[in-house]
Amino acid sequence: MDAHRRGPARPQGRRRRGPGRDGQRHRRPRSPGGPLQRRLGPRPRGPPGRGGLRGEVEDAVDHRTRRAALLLAVVAATLALTAVPLAFGAAFEPTLLRAMTFMIVASPCAIVLATMPPLLAAVALAGRRGVLVKSALMIERLAEVDRVAFDKTGTLTDATPRIERITVLSGAEADLRRLVAAAEARSEHPVGRVLARLGDPGPVEDFQAVPGRGVRARVDGAEVLVGHPVLLEEAEDDTAARTAVDAFAAEGLTVAVVVADKRPVGVVGLTDTVRPDAASAVAALAARLGGEARLLTGDHAAAGRRVADAVGIREVEASLLPGDKADRLAGTRTLYCGDGVNDAPALAASHVGAAMGGTASDLALQSADVVLVGRRLTALPAAIDLSRKATRIARANLAFAAAVILALTAWDLLGHLPLVLGVAGHELSTVVVGLNGLRLLHRRNWSEPA
Repeated sequence: MDAHRRGPARPQGRRRRGPGRDGQRHRRPRSPGGPLQRRLGPRPRGPPGRGGLRGEVEDAVDHRTRRAALLLAVVAATLALTAVPLAFGAAFEPTLLRAMTFMIVASPCAIVLATMPPLLAAVALAGRRGVLVKSALMIERLAEVDRVAFDKTGTLTDATPRIERITVLSGAEADLRRLVAAAEARSEHPVGRVLARLGDPGPVEDFQAVPGRGVRARVDGAEVLVGHPVLLEEAEDDTAARTAVDAFAAEGLTVAVVVADKRPVGVVGLTDTVRPDAASAVAALAARLGGEARLLTGDHAAAGRRVADAVGIREVEASLLPGDKADRLAGTRTLYCGDGVNDAPALAASHVGAAMGGTASDLALQSADVVLVGRRLTALPAAIDLSRKATRIARANLAFAAAVILALTAWDLLGHLPLVLGVAGHELSTVVVGLNGLRLLHRRNWSEPA
């Protein structure tokens, strides 16, 4: 998540949700409409154009309808193979034996089993390698992605930004540090946690996280705002503050402004360190997907460009609100990787959402389809390789199962297939597709560099 795009925060230790000044309990804000209305839970999403719960129900109904129709077709064909010959005077025993053999060899057991073993084996192997894939459907969707997009802070960079510069606009620096530390004391964002250590926090009341902007709190009777420079719109006489913001931005720093009772009192500039594996992961993903990676950041353009240049990303979109990211990802086959509460709409709108484990917010973890428990970006290319291998095996299983069924049914209808051979062929094909899928459990199928 980006430095000045903070979402709802929580205190250290046990979560408290006490009543605020208005007598109402602080709650996480609901995501706005549009593509953000898509699922924020671990439910699988439908294909583009069929999102949300309705699409899931339609997909389930379609799948069950196709299976029921196939079974009914086998039963109807079996009854026809029994009734028609008997109507023309055929002997009962051989007619019944042929119909029974047909029903066994035409049963789609191998077809039904063709896809689940490789997909579930891929889920199991990824889990052992620190990549939590929430469903077998997400393995299929991973194989479909054709582009990747990243958040900046906490994703391409580490989760411990550093404070580089502080400009005091009013009062003493010690007072500025105390106000910032108090206002950010309950923040769960990486930048907020750094700012919370800026000084000795005093008592704070009426804490509120403002998505896409920052935090708001009452400290020593003063209303304090800390976060995105857009907060200066609520301040008076912001000329000096905007000059400091422009200077920090020109240096590629992430900027947080501090406003107390509508007076700008300070500007804080932060920088963060690019993850050591970020550049190699971006290059590997670009090679596999054939498209340029994108950086979608709520930070200003200079800070975004600094990180993008370091990891080899050419396309940067900066100063984005959470809804802006979701709008750019909705309806595409993009893999989006983020970590913050304000990344949740983008994680939900993307074709596959991947959250960074460890420091990711609860809402981001819930909204994501994939969780990088080990926080290794190089696991993403390996997961895509594994998902593509799983789908190839599933297709091969389907082709093999269909070929065996066609061969055995043709033998039974056009010649004389012994019941024993029919049963053996049917069961053997089922075992083969199952074992073929389970071979994905071997560690050699995970391509991440050691």
